[in-house]
Amino acid sequence: MSATEQFSSRWGLILATLGMAVGTGNIWRFPRIVATNGGGAFLVAWVVFLFIWSVPLMIVEFSFGKRGRKGTVGSFIAMAGKGSGWMGGWVALCATAIMFYYSVVAGWCLRYFAAAVQGGLTGENSIGFWESYAGSGLAWVTNAIALGLAITVVWFGVRGIEKVAKVLIPSLFVLVLMLAIRAVTLPGAAAGLEFLFQPDWSALGDVRIWLQALTQNAWDTGAGWGLILTFAVYMKSREDIPLNAFLIGFGNNSVSLLAGIMVLCTVFAINPGARSEIVGAGNEGLTFIWMPQLFAQMPGGRFFMIFFFLALSFAALTSLISMVELLTRNLMDAGLKRRKAVIVVALLALAFSTPSALSLSFLHNQDWVWGVGLMLSGLLYAVAARRFGVERLRREVVNSDGCDLPIGKWWTFIISVVVPIEAVVLMIWWLWEARGWDPEHWLDPFRSTSVGTVLAQWALVLVALLVLNRWLGRRIGAARAA
Repeated sequence: MSATEQFSSRWGLILATLGMAVGTGNIWRFPRIVATNGGGAFLVAWVVFLFIWSVPLMIVEFSFGKRGRKGTVGSFIAMAGKGSGWMGGWVALCATAIMFYYSVVAGWCLRYFAAAVQGGLTGENSIGFWESYAGSGLAWVTNAIALGLAITVVWFGVRGIEKVAKVLIPSLFVLVLMLAIRAVTLPGAAAGLEFLFQPDWSALGDVRIWLQALTQNAWDTGAGWGLILTFAVYMKSREDIPLNAFLIGFGNNSVSLLAGIMVLCTVFAINPGARSEIVGAGNEGLTFIWMPQLFAQMPGGRFFMIFFFLALSFAALTSLISMVELLTRNLMDAGLKRRKAVIVVALLALAFSTPSALSLSFLHNQDWVWGVGLMLSGLLYAVAARRFGVERLRREVVNSDGCDLPIGKWWTFIISVVVPIEAVVLMIWWLWEARGWDPEHWLDPFRSTSVGTVLAQWALVLVALLVLNRWLGRRIGAARAA
């Protein structure tokens, strides 16, 4: 396989990239965050940040991948100079660290789908089922199965990714749409729709709603992760960058909105008194404990529970595939052939996902450290774009031949000024929040969700990348794509 691999069509590129963007965060985190942050008011802020965070960063990623024609490390070097390899390395390592626990989550989804099909998952046993499974040896096995599926797809290259995306993504949209339609037809579902779509305009004065909306955009669209850049390596030379970015942004957020309708209408219809409990349940509690209980109270609930966990499995696997491809592409840029690179990725993923599979505490730690790390990734994209010249990037790459939707100078301002401010504010806010969670031990590097654990792990990675920076420039920056 070579760097001449390409998606066969725009449709293939869009579906593969949508598969990257649409993940479990759309289905399990978005409804909970909406319910926690004012419903309709949150949606207003969420849409605003789609246009001043997600889509602008997606355009940068597409531009880097299309122009650089290498993975994150090589494209950062190509766009921002040889001294910028460490920035692309950070983006790659951050996404890879997420892959090491995201495969565990994908395994959970597969296990719950199987249990729903077999009839072993009921509302009554949902708590016991979760407690006996999470962190067990079986969780490691399902993690390995999820990794095996993703590795197999990437083994066959871009065309393999494209073929799988053409099946899974339309199927995912159909499943989520079907579940949303079922939810709105339940008696009492109108209250859920009203909560979701009728904003309390006064709530927009709460800065936390805006910060949560920005965070949700940073975490569920995939903007700034390096995954879009990776797929952009394989886009055709006359592909329209801005149109692709807008299609992916709207497609991703459509799934989130359908998931919100599905969950909130079901909650309001079946057990409106449980909303406060579900809000406080966390992502795992909402998905793997409360949703089975709600489905158990719904007519035909087992049937719809099967489709819910099937949709969740599709979302998890398509995102996992893109993470595997990201690391594979960087290894190929370093000189490995695709299949050797895939084998290395498989061995690394199986080894480094094991602690998260066997310990929820470790998984939560990694989710915290690298989830916040994504904000730094977004900042580094803006810094690299400024080194290349944001206005030059707009003229030469974004609005180049084949562009049907030219982007104006508003984008230059957003990338140069707005995105860096957003990234810094988000990092400071989340770290300040962590200080408030445990004031006595906030700098303890061994606490699961402390500021100290973030700073310690970030420091280790950044020091290593800076030490290797010259080597990255020589090895990847000067090398031909494998």
